[in-house]
Amino acid sequence: MPNKQQTYANHVRIHWVFHFFLAPVTILNLLYRIVLLIRHPNPDAVWTVIMAVALLVLLFLVRIYPLRVQDRVIRLEERLRLSALLPEPLRSRIPELREGQLVALRFASDEELPALVEETLAQNLRGSDIKKRIRNWRPDYWRV
Repeated sequence: MPNKQQTYANHVRIHWVFHFFLAPVTILNLLYRIVLLIRHPNPDAVWTVIMAVALLVLLFLVRIYPLRVQDRVIRLEERLRLSALLPEPLRSRIPELREGQLVALRFASDEELPALVEETLAQNLRGSDIKKRIRNWRPDYWRV
């Protein structure tokens, strides 16, 4: 577990290798290949641009797919947590919560969760609004 206490201000996960090396290098590669195609049009240059685009798409799919799977797991975990913690009138409304709302609610402590769910349903809060209203942050250090 990290030494720094997780809060709304610092909960976003930056993966240094992806965000500051792989993504920029792959984007620069695509731009470089496009410049070469413009300067020296030939079938090989076209193919390298196609491969550079494929590499960029692959890079982002490799990042996005695990995040989507993780969101599905979080959604399942939070529905189970909500069904255990919410009083009956709210428990029957769990299916009304959107995925983004469930993902944001995971940071709320057990004590403040019922009131926050009620607010979320009444005001149709976005994930960022939910996170800003959390007073007792429940950290998630396992995010990909």
